[in-house]
Formats: sequence, C-alpha cells, structure tokens
Amino acid sequence: MAEKKLKGLGVSAGVRIGKAFVYSPVRLVDIESRKTDDSGVELQRLQQAKAKCSEQLQVLIDRAQSTLGEDKAMILKGQLSFLSDPVFYPPMEDLIVQGQWSAETAVHKVVTQVAGLFESMANEYMRERAADVRDVGNRLFAQLSDHQGTRLSDIREQIILVADDLTPSDTVQLDKNLVLGFVTRIGGKTSHTAILANSLGIAAVLGIGDEMEAIGHGDELIIDGSVGDCIVNPSSATIETFREQQQREESEWADLKAYANRAAVTKDGFRVELAANIGTVEESLSLLEQGAEAVGLYRTEFLFMGQSQLPDEETQYQAYSAVAEAMRDRPVVIRTLDIGGDKELPYLELPKELNPFLGYRAIRIGLDRKELLLTQLKAIARAGVHGTVKIMFPMISGLEEWREAKSIYEQACEQLRQEGKPFADAVELGIMIEIPSAALMADSFAKEVDFFSIGTNDLVQYTVAVDRMNEKVSHLYDYFHPAVIRLVKQVIDASVRHGKWTGMCGTMAGDPLAAPLLVGLGLHEWSMSASSLSKVKKVIVHVNRSECAALAERVLALDTAAEVRQALEAFHRQVEPGV
Repeated sequence: MAEKKLKGLGVSAGVRIGKAFVYSPVRLVDIESRKTDDSGVELQRLQQAKAKCSEQLQVLIDRAQSTLGEDKAMILKGQLSFLSDPVFYPPMEDLIVQGQWSAETAVHKVVTQVAGLFESMANEYMRERAADVRDVGNRLFAQLSDHQGTRLSDIREQIILVADDLTPSDTVQLDKNLVLGFVTRIGGKTSHTAILANSLGIAAVLGIGDEMEAIGHGDELIIDGSVGDCIVNPSSATIETFREQQQREESEWADLKAYANRAAVTKDGFRVELAANIGTVEESLSLLEQGAEAVGLYRTEFLFMGQSQLPDEETQYQAYSAVAEAMRDRPVVIRTLDIGGDKELPYLELPKELNPFLGYRAIRIGLDRKELLLTQLKAIARAGVHGTVKIMFPMISGLEEWREAKSIYEQACEQLRQEGKPFADAVELGIMIEIPSAALMADSFAKEVDFFSIGTNDLVQYTVAVDRMNEKVSHLYDYFHPAVIRLVKQVIDASVRHGKWTGMCGTMAGDPLAAPLLVGLGLHEWSMSASSLSKVKKVIVHVNRSECAALAERVLALDTAAEVRQALEAFHRQVEPGV
C-alpha cells in the first residue's frame, strides 16, 4: 500500500515505529430503543452491571495509585462517583421502572443526555469531561452485553495503539513495555489522555480525525509525538529516515544526561536556578535526578480536579508536604488555586462567561471565596515545616489584590497559632506576572512582594490580545514579540532595584532558543517541564553572560518577533558546537 501521512496533535514527544493495534472495545453507540415486559429483571441486570463496573474501577484505581499516584487515580475516582451520582445512575433505574425501557436503552439514553450537556459547554476542559461519562456508560454497556470487545490484555507484542479515544481507565492499563505509542481520532492538549500520556512517557498523537480510517490493524506506522505526524505504511526510505531520527534522539538524550547534575552557570560565572513545573506529587519524586534545583511552579489545581468536592485542609497539607519532602529542602513555589479560564471545577458552580480568561478566575475567585483560599494557605503554611515552601498568587492585576491576598495569608497563620498546629512563619510570598498591568507596576510591587514569577503563557495572551487556543489567530501568539520582551525586562529590572528575585514559569523558560536572551536580561530562576531542564542547561553552560547581555540589548531594539527570532538563531550558531 502507498505511504500516507496523517496530521494530528503532538502531545507527548518521541518518534516510534511499529505495527498498528486497532483497539475497538465495546462502545455505547446508537442502539435500537427496546421496551421490556419485565422491569424487575432489567433492573436487576442494571444493578449487577453497576456492581461489576464498580469492582473494575476500584481495581484500576488501586493500580493507578501504585503506578501513577493519587492525583491520577482521582480521575478514575471521579468516574466511579458517577455510578452513585443522582443525575447519572438513578435516572437509569427510573427509565426502567417508569418507562419500561430495557437496561441497555436506559443506559444509552442517560449517557447520551449527560455527555451531551458536557459537550455543549463552551469550555474545552468541560467538553472533554464527556469522555469520562461515556467511559462509564461503555463499561455498563459491556457488562450488559456480556461482551468486552477487544481487550488491552490481548496485546502480546510491541505495538502502536490506535483508537477512537483512550479513556483514563484504558490508559492506566497500558503496558509501557509493549505500547510504544498511541494514536487517537479525538483528543486535545487538556484531555486526560494527553495528561496521562506525558505521565507515562508514552509518545502520543491525538486528534487525527476521520483520516484515521486509513489505518488498518497490523499496518506499519511511524508516529512523531513532538509534531503530531502519523505515517501509515511508510516506504523503506521513510522508515530509514525516521530510524536515523530515533538514533539522533537517543544520542541527544544520552548527551543531555551529562548535564543533569551540572550547575547552571555560564562560562563567565553567572549562576541561575533551574526549576521544574509540576502538577502532581508524583512528578516531584524524580526531579532531583533530572537536574531540577527547585520546583518553580506547583500547579495545585490538579489536586482539585477529578474530585466531587473541594479537598480539605488535611488532604492538601499531605500533598504539599510530600512535594516539600521529596525536594529535600530545595525551594518549592506553590501557586494558589488557578481555576477558571480553560480550567473548571464543576462542584464550584462557576458562572458561565463570554470571556472567561478575562473574568472570574484564579485569585479573583480566592478573594471572593475567602474560605477556599484561607484553607489552602493554612495547608501550605503547615507544609512549610517539611521544607522550603514559597507561596505565589496568580492573576494579580493590582496592589489591592496583592495586599488582600497577603492579609488572608496572615489570617491563616493566626488561625494555625490558635489551633496549635505547627507551621512555617517565614514563608516568602510572591506574585505571578501574567497581566500587563502588573508588569507595568513592577516597581510598586517590588517594594512589597518577596519575588516575581513571570507566567509568559498568559502574559503573551494578554499583551498581544491573542487566544492561543484559537487556530485562526494562534500564529500571532509569540513570546518573542518585542512588547513581551520589554515587559520581561521591566519586571526583572524592578526586582533587581529592590533586592528581590524574578523567576519565569511559562513556556518561554523551557525554550533553549530563548535561553541566551533570558541570561542577558538577568533572569534569576527558570522553571519548565522536567524534560527541558538538560536542554536549557546545555545552552547556559556554553555562553558568556557578557555576550548574552549584548544580545539582549540588540534584541530590545528590534521591532518584530521575526527579527528577534532571527537574531537568536544567529547567536546560537555562533556559540559552542553542539548547542
């Protein structure tokens, strides 16, 4: 067959070559509605199916807790909770008893309705939760039909898994030794599939669409999880090209390992701190071995997601303490709950908004629902006893918000004193710089805060007025835009004038191309995905700060992002070979 190239979304890096295993389990699809003459029998069938599904999910939850950790297990716990949710399971029984429908029909009707509600939501994260609803429905349907379809346990050799979608419970079952990568018809960067793919370290290409029909069981596949390419039945020449790319990747990773334990110091002695961004406790366990000197951003919202209610103070304290202990007294910057925008918590019942990124989110929720923020700050302060914890408030736009947030922290400490609970009373408090108003007011903020952390992902979005999720305008989203670079410089300079430090936790910090520029601007702390640490460190140790400072001065005089990129690429070509 002729070679065919499909394009999807690369969500987990790596080139993989192997045979396609087309996964087609029993799915709850359109079925013919059927009435019943014996609702008692149908009700019993549904109850038995529910019991079996509960057992299956509990087994998977236990497996996830031991292999992926509590945060990922919460995804499956959320699915298990559907089986007792008053808007999910009881309506099925009502349709059987009152409507005289068969168990299969009742499951189909309710799942279709509930999943449809999620899919109709404007927010991408909430739309993708429909997959969880359908996953539970598929499990019930499989039990009722007494047929499990293709099983992941059928995989006996190394393959590339191909499926319409991989549910969280599917992904937890994957054997990394056999599943080289996977390709799905649907899925986005915020889907559980993408999150779990990165956690498992499995190369993945999502969102291939209807073109996936071109892939047959047993076809030879090449996938590139970095760029989203999927090549079906590649020619011998194409296979050879990608095998060479695989070898280069392996060689590069072997080379990069040598940088993991090196200090991030330029050739002329400028020292910076390289930290990692994490969302779960488990991600912190191997950071020191990967070369991280700190946690520069602990996204606490992942602890809140996948649950049916807010985690209490003790639950949060245990999670934050675990990260602090794992880092062995290295700094851990914990960001308070950053929810809203593209991240929602159903149990918070946040209002629907036309412009959620400009609305009720992050610190704005915390200052409005003070008990929520107070509880989190108490948990973080208590965790400070177990390590070097710092607190960062997101989405700060003005001094009033910062001062109110700081006041709530002081209330949290006072409550802990009264309760007799030990806590760290000298925790550094900082803010994220992700709104232009905060960057422009950096001098004023620097007089009061302990540190800044520049969140370039949102700073770019707000500075150039571009929704980075909108494919029509995403080409305008560029952290090399001169306005963004000038704001970054303004923030760093303000912190230096007032004896404070500035970090960066956005995507820009993990881009090796940006590294010389950030050295030249004098950035103190850089936080990125753990996989980027050695790549960035390799650049830093091969440059001189004096030369980087001259580069930064030239870049600040440029007028377009394209000119900035060209200048940085030219600089890279001049530094040590291999960088």
